[in-house]
Parts: sequence; structure tokens; C-alpha cells
Amino acid sequence: MADADSKVEERPMYRAITRQVEVTVRPRFLPERSSPADNYYFWAYTIDITNRGTETVQLKTRHWRITDAHGRLQEVKGAGVVGEQPVLKPGESFEYTSGVPLPTPSGFMVGSYGMVTEKGEHFDIDIPAFSLDSSYAGRTIN
Repeated sequence: MADADSKVEERPMYRAITRQVEVTVRPRFLPERSSPADNYYFWAYTIDITNRGTETVQLKTRHWRITDAHGRLQEVKGAGVVGEQPVLKPGESFEYTSGVPLPTPSGFMVGSYGMVTEKGEHFDIDIPAFSLDSSYAGRTIN
């Protein structure tokens, strides 16, 4: 049994399901890629997209809304993810890891993926809002 002072890296998982497509996100702070003295904090996040439905779908676009601890919003839109536009048959998953820098020690991200069915129907799926936390962020109780 670990004592209360031992450090265990917590990897929270966030999840959303839209039209039987599940998106899970696991963010993690990367101190080795960060420079707090320069107001540069870096996170990696791993996303798993699983088609739990009965029709084949393809991820075509992404739209991110990234907010830092000062409330500054940055929007990112583009084709696919990590240079791919994966096709997911029923039961298939696609996983990728990407990263994001912020000028503050905490923030959050939320977004959506633009999908299309084999029949050409376009729809958006939610990327759950997830927290970007580092040990440099002060804790507040809301």
C-alpha cells in the first residue's frame, strides 16, 4: 500500500459519445518539454476514437478550442488528425497522441471532429472538455 506522500502520476480520462462514436482523452503534463521560467508549459494528450455503431465513418476535420488560465481562447481548425483521416468500420478504433503548449500552467481544451458516413452524411462528434493541469498551477476551490 502506498503512503500519502508517494507520487503516482494521475492520468485522468475524459469521455464523450456522439452517434455511437466514443472519444476518450488522456492528457499529461510534460515537465521535460516545459520551461516555467519562460511561461511555456507543454502537455501531450492521447485520443482514442472508437466506432461503437453499425455504420462505417471517416474522420474528416478537427476543431479545437484551447483556453489558457487567463481565459485567452485559441481556435484550431483543420483537416484530419496527425496528417490522417482515419476510416473506422464498426468496432474499430484509432488512437493518436498530439501536444499543446500554453503560456500558463493550466488551461483546458474542448472540440469536435467532423465525420462522414459511407452514404455521405456529415455530422460532428464531441471531443470532451479536458483539463490541462501542471504542478505549477495554483489550486483554487470553486
